[in-house]
Amino acid sequence: MVREHLAPNVITINTLVDGMCKLGRISTAVEFFREMQQKGLKGNSVTYTVSINAFCKVDDIDKAMKFLDEMSKAGRYPDAIVYYTLICGLARAGRQQSNQPIVKNPILSKTNFCPSMALFNLVTKAAVRSTSQSLLNTLRCMSNVPENTVYGGPTSNTPNQRVTLTNLKQKYKKGEPITMVTAYDYPSGVHLDMAGIDIALVGDSASMVVHGHDTTLPITLDEMLVHCRSVARGARRPLLIGDLPFGTYESSSVQAVDTAVRVLKEGGMDAIKLEGGAHSRITAARAIVEAGIAVMGHVGLTPQAISVLGGFRPQGKNIASAVKVVETAISLQEAGCFAVVLECVPPEVAAAATAALRIPTIGIGAGPFCSGQVLVYHDLLGMLQHPHHAKVTPKFCKQFAQIGDVINKALSDYKEEVSNGSFPGPLHSPYKISDDDYNGFLKELRSMGLDGAASAAAAKANR
Repeated sequence: MVREHLAPNVITINTLVDGMCKLGRISTAVEFFREMQQKGLKGNSVTYTVSINAFCKVDDIDKAMKFLDEMSKAGRYPDAIVYYTLICGLARAGRQQSNQPIVKNPILSKTNFCPSMALFNLVTKAAVRSTSQSLLNTLRCMSNVPENTVYGGPTSNTPNQRVTLTNLKQKYKKGEPITMVTAYDYPSGVHLDMAGIDIALVGDSASMVVHGHDTTLPITLDEMLVHCRSVARGARRPLLIGDLPFGTYESSSVQAVDTAVRVLKEGGMDAIKLEGGAHSRITAARAIVEAGIAVMGHVGLTPQAISVLGGFRPQGKNIASAVKVVETAISLQEAGCFAVVLECVPPEVAAAATAALRIPTIGIGAGPFCSGQVLVYHDLLGMLQHPHHAKVTPKFCKQFAQIGDVINKALSDYKEEVSNGSFPGPLHSPYKISDDDYNGFLKELRSMGLDGAASAAAAKANR
């Protein structure tokens, strides 16, 4: 190439470095790589990956770690293969305790790194008992749950392509607000779809705004599944999340997983949401995540716990309560939740929780500092009073329309026109019968002894 005055490129570098490493000539490969760097030829992720793999194979973990740091500083993002190789090398060298700095590498916060199922399995085998769980928790925060679930799918390139958790993660890292609205049936699902809303939450608030109960507690799983299926038929683009209703996941991890599986399989949802931060709820969230189902947490005002909270009351208004909101959010993140709803907490508390997490926060009555916002469909459209307050709309709930007034006027106008006989008129009586069939119809009525019916039809005929 030199004699022919051909300039090597990154493919040339990678091929030679890989070949030298496979022959055990790692030092020569590194010298060649440095020489190319001095000549202005920068390696890519493959160059670093090959070198790291070579050092790990000869148990020179320190040099492998230095290459990882250099790779990060060069803006080359390590992938699951790099981490698999390093963790494997550390395990062979008996240095499992050194795994933690690897997965906490700061470059991860700037990448779309998503651990593979093989990496999860390897960590479980390679890490000592004391570090295995913390490693798994850290990895879950990077990818939310293993890659075999819906959000491991393709990136949405068009407004009509299905939103996945990968898309949400990208919006979160770019600082783009995430939009979520509740939906309960086919029409509301279609409305969210057409508006380009990111997430459609089939909320247990259906108990109040659809079924007319005073709380969210009475709604059953079977009722929720009907709502889920209806929304899934209408909302083709948003990520679909189904609430786990009260009483369907608290008893045991087995019950929680069984319920979550039904919400996905029978309800057509992509993920589930559960409330609270009690030990049983954290355990349930972790079990569902480990079953391969994406989970959204919910802290602050949790409507399913109104008997404990003493009603629909804001949370985080004193030191202990504010700290509890943040701690609970962190616990849900560590359990593997991909996002957390913060409901009815002061903006400062929401800001603290959002800063403390590596996953999105979705606020409702929590101020402007969350990663996204959610409102109840009926509330933002001004269809009903807010489900948390029977007679007044809370200050945080902006009504973007007064659809309730429009509906009430339409129903009143309908009643009036029916009452005065102006509806339906000729415009809304479009179906005709031919003259021959009309005359034959009258004849048949008379032959049946229904002369009155025949006379009525003749009197009203517009012929």
